[in-house]
Amino acid sequence: MNPQKEIPYSIASPETVRLDVLDAIPYAYSGRRSIEITIEQPEFTSVCPMTGLPDFGVIAIRYKPKDMIIELKSLKYYLLQYRNVGIFYEHLVNRILEDLVAALSPRWMAVESRFTARGGITSRAVAVYSEDGQQETGGD
Repeated sequence: MNPQKEIPYSIASPETVRLDVLDAIPYAYSGRRSIEITIEQPEFTSVCPMTGLPDFGVIAIRYKPKDMIIELKSLKYYLLQYRNVGIFYEHLVNRILEDLVAALSPRWMAVESRFTARGGITSRAVAVYSEDGQQETGGD
């Protein structure tokens, strides 16, 4: 690709992703520490921030709620906003993690991306949050 050539379409900035679409709802069993919720979006899309070419993959969110859980329709709307956003995989999982932790204040959460192969290379990135500061790969 000629680096001097202008891309004929726009790449949205991660700052365009709105957090106000995320709805947290009360978790009726907040005293229970043993539950772990897993949500997968198998048709996630974003774009490469350098080329604007589409990236296709799976976003998996695992968390142990404290007082709130995510309303799934709002999560779908939140994730759909990334469709034209230029963002690296490693930044994506951290951004989603930060936004969901801010919305839910969970006991523990992990966000994983698994992107389909491009040029024979697949990519997987995982970002983890724990309310006690532990950054392990599993919940408490």
